[in-house]
Amino acid sequence: MNTQAFDYITYGSPCSGTELTAFLQHILSYRFAHPQQAPTPICIWGRHGIGKTAIVKEVAETLGAQLAYIAPAQFEEMGDLLGLPQADAAGSLTVYLPPAWAPRNEGSGILLIDDVNRADDRILRGIMQLLQDYELASWKLPANWQIVLTANPDGGDYSVTPLDDAILTRLMHITLVFDAGSWARWAHDEGIDPRGIDFVLSYPELVTGRRTTPRSLTQLFEALQSVADWQAQMPLVTQLAHSTLDDETATAFTAFLQGRLSLLWRPEELLDVTDPGPWNAKWKLNNNRQDILYIAVSRLTNYLLATSSDLNDRQYQNLLHFLTSEDLPGDLRFVAVNSLASSDKPTLQRLLAEPTLGRLLLGL
Repeated sequence: MNTQAFDYITYGSPCSGTELTAFLQHILSYRFAHPQQAPTPICIWGRHGIGKTAIVKEVAETLGAQLAYIAPAQFEEMGDLLGLPQADAAGSLTVYLPPAWAPRNEGSGILLIDDVNRADDRILRGIMQLLQDYELASWKLPANWQIVLTANPDGGDYSVTPLDDAILTRLMHITLVFDAGSWARWAHDEGIDPRGIDFVLSYPELVTGRRTTPRSLTQLFEALQSVADWQAQMPLVTQLAHSTLDDETATAFTAFLQGRLSLLWRPEELLDVTDPGPWNAKWKLNNNRQDILYIAVSRLTNYLLATSSDLNDRQYQNLLHFLTSEDLPGDLRFVAVNSLASSDKPTLQRLLAEPTLGRLLLGL
């Protein structure tokens, strides 16, 4: 059990979005390959807007699994869960018509029970049989389906129904926490504006608030897509920021756009540079700004991991020159190389074997 600010209570190991994806893919891949084994439902804990539901949907799509979604907080009575009773054809027995959302199709699938602990206690008691037996009195899940639940933290300022031990012990638990690096990689893949990604990397501590969440930040950046020059239209940008974020985060965002943004360089500037003059000038301006360097290095590694094409000779040499520069702090060099080690691109694998880079990493 994990306790955090505001007396939040969650269960299972804290993990990033990348780690949660790997966790789900491991369990679900095994589950779908062994449909005869009794599955244990998975419960993902985490604050609102952090991406729990989105990750489950993405994993289902990646694995080619069907997805059925319910939000039991919307259920008013047990009939919403069980279905409605009616007399059978002979008129001698009462049978139930299963609800329309109940999965019927054979094959691999996920039943996502979203925000389970926002449901009424009566509904939770009904769900308990579903969690244990994968069936209710009126219907049962097809053979190769897995139940995944999401839940907000217990305690603190969330209006939730505590899950008792009888429910908790029927589940596997894991807690999703915000990780700026994982979010930045996801955002790059989703085409989120790089300026928005830079802001999140600059102020990760401002991402989790009452109104500021990864979800609300994404909403802001999507609303800004049609604004070509954010700095030139600052009044509009300010209004949009305050419409989606906490005041503190919105103020920090507008200040960031008016200040630090001009100091940042894009990955393409480094990789494709042919004239070192302008590049060296910007580099010398920023090489003693650890915060700016951290953002730039994170953007660079995310770019290299996300792009499908490999590096050409010039790009490779520029990247090697950057990573072996004496002006690059050793901890940032290690972070960059550690991130790039997960790539299977030939040039990035070749980079890891460079003797000069190896000596710097070892402090020789």
